[in-house]
Amino acid sequence: MADTIRLLLADDHPLFRDGLRALLASLSNCEVVGEAANGEEAISLAQTLQPDIVLMDLQMPGVNGIEATRRIVQTSPHIGVIIVTMFEDDDSVFAALRAGARGYVLKGADQSEILRALEAVGRGEALFGPPIAARLMNFFATPRPQTQAALFPELTERESEVLQLIARGRSNGDIAATLVISLKTVRNHVSNIFSKLQVAGRAEAIVRAREAGMR
Repeated sequence: MADTIRLLLADDHPLFRDGLRALLASLSNCEVVGEAANGEEAISLAQTLQPDIVLMDLQMPGVNGIEATRRIVQTSPHIGVIIVTMFEDDDSVFAALRAGARGYVLKGADQSEILRALEAVGRGEALFGPPIAARLMNFFATPRPQTQAALFPELTERESEVLQLIARGRSNGDIAATLVISLKTVRNHVSNIFSKLQVAGRAEAIVRAREAGMR
């Protein structure tokens, strides 16, 4: 990275931000221009400061990291967002990709991995830590069954995801945590699903989903 990379740190844990700041302070070509403790602050500061890269946590109070990433990329597509999180499940990884993240690194990754992600995204590329890259390769290498959207074409992709989790007996709170969305958003999706499938409630929706092959 020949030019100075301007960075915004978004994480609700001050100690983790302190650690990142200390790491980045040792690099002559990186400058931390702002810090956010929640998603709303990250969105506002990204718009005001226009950093080159945002290091974004997923779980934060209020607006989560996925929604914050989506809104930042929509308004400022030149800003590269790197997710730095403890979560490595498929739902979190693919939600981040759909939101426009260009990097995904696990907390606890060694210093060199974080620096490689910064260098790649600073050049306009994308880079994912080894555990995440392996997960992506496995996902695309594994033959996929009939898509959930094909089972219920009247549902959106996200509604199909919610229905699949309902079919597994997951509560609205569990669904919100798995998909990294708000409880209110889950309730809206559930209401739309019931209406589109013309079912009276959760039990009937589970029956419909399982009869169609959802597990």
